[in-house]
Amino acid sequence: MKELVGALMDSESSLLKKVRGTEKLFLKGRRGRGEDLESAVRIFLEFLKGFESFGFEAPCVTVFGSARFEEGHEYYKLARSLGRSLAENGYAVMTGGGPGIMEAANRGAKEGGGLSLGCNIILPREQKPNSYLDHFIEFEHFFVRKVMLIKYSCAFVVMPGGFGTLDEAFEVVTLIQTGKLEGFPIVSMGQEFWGKLGDFIRETQVETGTISVEDLELITPAETVEEALKIIACHR
Repeated sequence: MKELVGALMDSESSLLKKVRGTEKLFLKGRRGRGEDLESAVRIFLEFLKGFESFGFEAPCVTVFGSARFEEGHEYYKLARSLGRSLAENGYAVMTGGGPGIMEAANRGAKEGGGLSLGCNIILPREQKPNSYLDHFIEFEHFFVRKVMLIKYSCAFVVMPGGFGTLDEAFEVVTLIQTGKLEGFPIVSMGQEFWGKLGDFIRETQVETGTISVEDLELITPAETVEEALKIIACHR
């Protein structure tokens, strides 16, 4: 097995060296079987790169949130405080590795003396690895990155964010709802931001029966960092 891994890692340099745009090519529609096979190998190598890179033992909490909040914003400050408290309580902190909320949580983790991890995505703008990461991996494929953000964590915190944050949060919720993932806590923070979405979930999705009332319990709101830590600690 070690020989196989070694051979694959050697081929990684040629197959993963030119990764920009490969997810777009993979998803552009019907292609030849050879092209799809090459994509499959490249995707596997991205997974392998992630597995080889993350070898920590501390319990980990993944923090999701927007790249667009600047340092002075209240949500940046909240995520920074969260990251610090998580680190001080023995948790590694993992984020998408970019700016905004991600940077804030990683920054707090470093300040709290904890392990700060990032799974960065290669994008034409907005997403560059922040400077508060002990270890980070860069991914081309969004779905590979999401697996890595979920795989190592025992709790998830959803901070205010855009489509990407919603995608990540609902992926975790769906995995837990369908029994594909252990019932780890999902904590939402910034209730003023999420209020109307919560109303939609309760008043439209529950009312029409597209989700069950019990599904509302999959996400627990927290107003403060202390509340979030208590929710996470109860499942440790």
